[in-house]
Formats: sequence, C-alpha cells, structure tokens
Amino acid sequence: MKILISGSRGFIGSSIGNVAASQGHELLGLGRASQPIQGWPGTYLQTDIVTSNLSNTINDFRPDVVVHAAGTASVSNSYSAPLDDFRASALSWTNLLETVRRSAINPLVIYLGSAAVYGASAELPIRETAPIQPISPYGFHKAICELLAQEYAQCFGLRTVICRLFSVFGPTQRRLLVWDLYRAARDDENVSLKGTGNESRDYLHVHDVADALIQLGAKLRESNAVNEIVNIASGHETKVIDLAQMIRKRVAPGKQVITKGEVLQGDPQNWCADISRLQSLLPDWQPRTFDERLAECIDEWQHVGEP
Repeated sequence: MKILISGSRGFIGSSIGNVAASQGHELLGLGRASQPIQGWPGTYLQTDIVTSNLSNTINDFRPDVVVHAAGTASVSNSYSAPLDDFRASALSWTNLLETVRRSAINPLVIYLGSAAVYGASAELPIRETAPIQPISPYGFHKAICELLAQEYAQCFGLRTVICRLFSVFGPTQRRLLVWDLYRAARDDENVSLKGTGNESRDYLHVHDVADALIQLGAKLRESNAVNEIVNIASGHETKVIDLAQMIRKRVAPGKQVITKGEVLQGDPQNWCADISRLQSLLPDWQPRTFDERLAECIDEWQHVGEP
C-alpha cells in the first residue's frame, strides 16, 4: 500500500512508518519540521497541516490510506492551553479532511482518536457503542474530531475510520506514565504515584498499535466501510500500582512505591477496552503480552539512555 502519515515525526506516527516500511509499504510523511525524524524510511514533506492545502500532494502521491497522527496527546496541557489543544486537534484534522475532499483521490482516512471521548465510563470493558461523555478539554476536542469525520463521511463521501487508542507506550516515548515511572525508578529515591495506585489503564505497545492500524487500512480500503469506529487496545486492565511495581522490580528492586492519593484532573479512574470489534475485523491480529513488551521497552531505555 501507499500510506500518507501526518505527524510522521511524532511517537506514534514515526512508529507506524517504521512498521509499515518493514512490511514493504510505501510512505510519505508530513510534519512541520524541515527534516524528517532520524531514520524515517520514506519520503517526507515539510508542511503546516493546520493551514496547507495538500490536495496536489495527495493527487501526486495517490495514497491508498491516509493516517492522521498529528495533534496533541496531553490531558493536563489541554487544561492549561485549551485553545492550543483545539487548534492542534480539530483544525489540523479539519484541514486534512478538506484537503482529501478537494483532491481527485478517495483514500481510506484513518483518524487516531482517543478513549478520552468515553470519559469516566460506568461499564468496563468499554464498547464502541458506549456514550460519548468526555471530562477534559482534550477529550472534548477528540470528540469534535470524531463528529467532523462523520460530517465528511456523510456529506462528502469520504471513507473515514476512527481508531480510539487507549494507553500506548513504546521505546521512543519520552513522556506519559510508563516513561515517568521508569525515570522515577531509575533516578528518584522512591517511585511516587500522584494517585491512589488503584487507577487502571489498558496498555498496548506502539508496534502492536501500528500493526493493527496497517492491517485495518489494508482490510477496510477494499470494503465499503464508511465512518467505522474501532477500539485499539489490548483488552486487558492493568492497575497503576501493579505497573509501578513491575517497573520497580526490573529497574530498582530496592526502592519502594509510594502513593499520594491525589485525584487527577480529567483522568478517569479505570479504563479497559472491549476489542471484540477489532478482533472480528482482524481475527489473526495477535499482540505480544504486556509483560513482554514492557520488559523489551525498559531494556531499550536502559541501553539507549536519554535522547
């Protein structure tokens, strides 16, 4: 396939590119920086995804699949700068949809959304049919992007797929909980958790995320799928205290895990995905276990060190 990836310098976008290239797909990455990320395995175009008309780029490259991996990834930052979060999320996505609409190509367009649209769901595991009830600016903006995908599918015939990502981690990540706990285990006197430790998340390694997205692109571009919604996750729930203990034992077994018991603004207490829809679409997709992937990730961090 020919795959165009917006936000190709980012953690998830670059990982999708590397996995796709290893499978023999042809890539075009888009980003604001003048150069692609080191080791990018395809062609690259510097552009502002919020404002640029990329119709000619799409017409020239003729992608089978467009993956929108640009945007924000921080609930806390969406509280401190909600307008910036809206611009990076909603405006970049709207412009990409409009760019595809103006082009002569009708690729499958995959939006990398978030489980944040579910908010504090009362039922676990969460199905795609659960109510949309975000509790953070980040979640509201992701929900707006989903509505925009529905608009362009219904009004203009674009073939859109919304992939709701849960908690993604991987070796090139240098932020969010798994990385923060690793750094605490490595550098701090003890591993300190802001919350109670009973919070839970559904973790999936970024390479397994990328493989699922590529397989979905290959399958759904050949179908009549319009505005599909799919959870991308492991389907398993892991408590934060258990995650912290796993990392502590591997990195610094002599340290302790301490909980502060704070309530974190905009963060649901528990998340776990129902992935039956994903499994029905990709019956052969089989991610590696969380224990294996976490060990692999920590080993690489210890080997590479700080970027």
